Amino acid sequence: MTDADTARTEGTGEGAPGTPGAPGVPPRKASWRSIGPGIVVAATGVGAGDLIATLIAGSKFGYTLLWAAVIGCLVKISLAEAAGRWHLATGRTLFDGWRSLGAWTTVYFVGYVVIWGFVYGAAAMSSSALPLSALFPGVMDLKWWAVLCGLVGLVFVWFNRYAVFEKVMTVLVGVMFLVTVYLAVRVTPHLGDAVAGLAPVLPDGSLIYTLGLIGGVGGTITLAAYGYWVNAKGWTDISWIKVMRFDNRVAYLTTGVFVVAMLFVGAELLHSSGVALTKGDKGLLDLGKVLEDRYGAATAKLFLIGFFATSFTSLIGVWHGVSLMFADFVARFREGRGGGGAAAVVAREKSLPFRAYLLWLTFPPISLLFLDQPFGLVIVYGLIGAFFMPFLALTLVWLLNSDRTPREWRNGWLSNGMLVAAGLLFLVLCVQQVRELPW
Repeated sequence: MTDADTARTEGTGEGAPGTPGAPGVPPRKASWRSIGPGIVVAATGVGAGDLIATLIAGSKFGYTLLWAAVIGCLVKISLAEAAGRWHLATGRTLFDGWRSLGAWTTVYFVGYVVIWGFVYGAAAMSSSALPLSALFPGVMDLKWWAVLCGLVGLVFVWFNRYAVFEKVMTVLVGVMFLVTVYLAVRVTPHLGDAVAGLAPVLPDGSLIYTLGLIGGVGGTITLAAYGYWVNAKGWTDISWIKVMRFDNRVAYLTTGVFVVAMLFVGAELLHSSGVALTKGDKGLLDLGKVLEDRYGAATAKLFLIGFFATSFTSLIGVWHGVSLMFADFVARFREGRGGGGAAAVVAREKSLPFRAYLLWLTFPPISLLFLDQPFGLVIVYGLIGAFFMPFLALTLVWLLNSDRTPREWRNGWLSNGMLVAAGLLFLVLCVQQVRELPW
């Protein structure tokens, strides 16, 4: 999904001067067996909040905003491809690239991962706990389910390296995919209306929902983590770029099917009957009750299993991916500009900083599960989080159009257009999110 000439990866495999990878090494062959990091980033980025946003859009506007969901997937393909291309074409990590832009990026990143991680940890645990509490009513309180989810995620990521992590994520993605497609078929979508929804139309009152569909699904710090997962997979030079692009496109095609399926459910099951969902993750429990009334307990339980898979992939994905990014930040801070490279990501997977951030994501947020989130913390979390996606999009434009990137692998006009459009879109969403904060 970039015009940085795909044919380059089909020639001699030689990079520009300074490009990592041995000259003359042919590009690796892309195949279905090679995919992995893209599935991880897509699964991590799509959480319960994205499910409920898509369902509400479908319930309010039917199939009318289907085109926005499709554009959203194209935007994420462009962002993830750019992050992956930076890692493979330069041999440097994304944080190393940010650091080259000035100290301000380090200040922002540190503030983001510390405050965002604290609040996100509690949100991810709660989201994973909701379907378990509904599947096993009366077993224990929701808060303790949340603590259990956090601890299971901690132990899993602590003791398993990337290969096992990827396999488990792939299985959970399979569960998510099958459940959502089954639900979409079960509600008997009107395909003619769905095709009509591909025409870009903005009904009255739909602007914010449209922007949310384009920018929200799969759009988090995990897009920045994609390059780190690419390196953890063992892809470390330009010979892997063709494989990376195939992996990325397959992953977001899967995400597109997932999003379209949930929009179908919202359009058919909720829009036609006028059912309104509660805002936030608890709205998915409302959907479970609607499914039980309409299709029986078995379908409702299947949906809750899919809900859990969606939430838990986000939890363990962040636990792993953002911990890798934090470990890279610490290594850069200690070693200076010249320390390490993209290939060093694998070695950092079980480093002390990696595990320290794992603990930060797990134990301090548990306190928020038993207390109302401090008002000031919610404000700061919202501000920092809102600015991350425009920060990612626009810094990638900067990095991939400068001499920091070998000339052969810099952005073309299509890449620049997609990334600039994404940056502007996320700036609008950022302003909207800041306006909605509980000042």
